Amino acid sequence: MISHDLWVVQVPILEKILRTVLVYALVLLLFRVAGKRGLATLNTFDFVVMFLLSNVVQNAVIGADNSLLGGVIGAVTLVAVNAAMNRWVASDERAERLLEGTATTVISDGAFVPDALRRLALRTSEIEHAVRVQNGDSVEEVADARLEPGGQLIVTLKEADQTATHSDIEAIQARLAAIEELLATLAAQGGKHL
Repeated sequence: MISHDLWVVQVPILEKILRTVLVYALVLLLFRVAGKRGLATLNTFDFVVMFLLSNVVQNAVIGADNSLLGGVIGAVTLVAVNAAMNRWVASDERAERLLEGTATTVISDGAFVPDALRRLALRTSEIEHAVRVQNGDSVEEVADARLEPGGQLIVTLKEADQTATHSDIEAIQARLAAIEELLATLAAQGGKHL
């Protein structure tokens, strides 16, 4: 027989929604305070915190409620609040700056920015690896590297160190074709004078 507790919400629905919204806001604040580095690369310690955090806040979200319906209400509230926050941040630049922060320059003109690395708790080896992943050979080749609020490292190589694009190659091919045509014309004119 199915338990009556499966369908009976044991905590008032409004309280359950409020608990979920408050825990969501707290976790959002904690990640905002933890900073961009936490989102950039999760190490073993970060995974442990993530798993334990979900377990720690579980009772704060559901309260003394083990019903299926109570869990559904909490899940729907989390998804709805998250969707609303994403839409708000996407449509309001002030909300984006407040909730996600701004980019931080970690390399400027081929040199690390030590204060930024310290503040973000980044190791130079992490940045060097990211530079290599983005087609740079060394930090000296980097014009600018910024850690974005979402944790992505955006590297801009100095112009002389950037790889050629398709349009660069097409421009060189067009110039070579023009040179070949000019040489052919000169050769044809030179043959007439002999």
